[in-house]
Amino acid sequence: MKTYLVGGAVRDELLDYPVKERDWVVVGAMPDELLKLGFTQVGKDFPVFLHPQTKEEHALARTERKKGHGYTGFETHYDATVTLEEDLQRRDLTINAIARDGDGSLIDPYGGSADLTNRILRHVSDAFIEDPLRVLRVARFAARYAHLGFTVAKETLELMSEIVAQGELQYLPAERIWVETERALREQDPQVFIEVLRDCGALKALLPEVDALFGIPQKATYHPEVDTGIHVLMVLKQAALLSRKKTRREHVEINSAHHTEGPESGNSQVVFAALTHDLGKGITPTDVLPGHRGHEQAGLPLVEDVCKRFKVPNAHRQLALTVCEYHLHMHRARELRGDTLLKLLEATGALRQPERFNNYLLTCEADSRGRKGMENRDYPQADYLRQARDIANAVTVAELKASSPETQSLEGKAIGDALKKERIRRLDQLRESYRSRDTALSG
Repeated sequence: MKTYLVGGAVRDELLDYPVKERDWVVVGAMPDELLKLGFTQVGKDFPVFLHPQTKEEHALARTERKKGHGYTGFETHYDATVTLEEDLQRRDLTINAIARDGDGSLIDPYGGSADLTNRILRHVSDAFIEDPLRVLRVARFAARYAHLGFTVAKETLELMSEIVAQGELQYLPAERIWVETERALREQDPQVFIEVLRDCGALKALLPEVDALFGIPQKATYHPEVDTGIHVLMVLKQAALLSRKKTRREHVEINSAHHTEGPESGNSQVVFAALTHDLGKGITPTDVLPGHRGHEQAGLPLVEDVCKRFKVPNAHRQLALTVCEYHLHMHRARELRGDTLLKLLEATGALRQPERFNNYLLTCEADSRGRKGMENRDYPQADYLRQARDIANAVTVAELKASSPETQSLEGKAIGDALKKERIRRLDQLRESYRSRDTALSG
């Protein structure tokens, strides 16, 4: 019996990338031998065990043979005669098919080290085509390592296109599609995930609402990049950047003494909302292009369809619908009257759901910056809406009742109406104060 470190741990060590977990493969053993050593079996379809001390996963070396559709349609074979090379051959990419021996030496029968050096994502064998989930996995790895210069090999992209053409993606469970997608949305370059899926035809098969945005024109006055699909890719990049900065800032504040620079995860709620915020533009009638009046409301049923199709968690769904409906309100927040501004605060969770509100602000900022030549432009609307939230929250029932004899006896709906009226009055004052300041500065 011999044990090897395999997969992502070896790959990321060689890339000098943070290793989050370590997986092992055991060659020359059967399940009863590991059980006698104190391992705990957790695998159902094939033997996977947890180490008695480290709790790290140890899997018996195995081979697989396609017997049906989808990523679960495999017959697994394992026994003490399966070699390490045979186990590595069933893996998806060469960079994931490298093992490390106990003495530190590498076993690399399929050229993974060379592909790491050359920054290539390449399939191990033609068996790659048997698992449709690999289309999403390769696109996700492309999103993870794009900043290091990695690209998908042409021949691998061709196999991905073949998987799509054979209709194999339709056999993937919605839950598995969402798991891979959500992980990709947290990577450093989620827009690359979308680009790779589009390059192999998978975007049209899985997310036709997003695929339809490419080639749809917008007014160049507001969108110098013109193409709506390109705009969405740019917004994804900004959403990842802004949410990662927020994660890094929060980490430093909480644990500054132990903070080290690393690839913090982006906020998948923010990035998903960025991905779906302009879906309504894909169904704008051609005779009104490049205008998109009413695309916010038009996009809501499409966002709902995507969320239902992939069983998207409610927090992601709620934020996506909020951003889709209200992102233009955010961009012109300083123009809004007090009553409209209060409705916006209520609709975006500012008064009751601070996390959703903050994520809404981040996504709208990403939308504003996701335009050609505007990537570094300031977004004062976010601070304005935070100020408006603080003003609205400062108006309390206790304060209102103490303010005048007329309000002391108010109860129920009457006190609610008075609370709303006072909030609107103060929000109108905020608007007028900014208008006066702007007039003074322009004069």
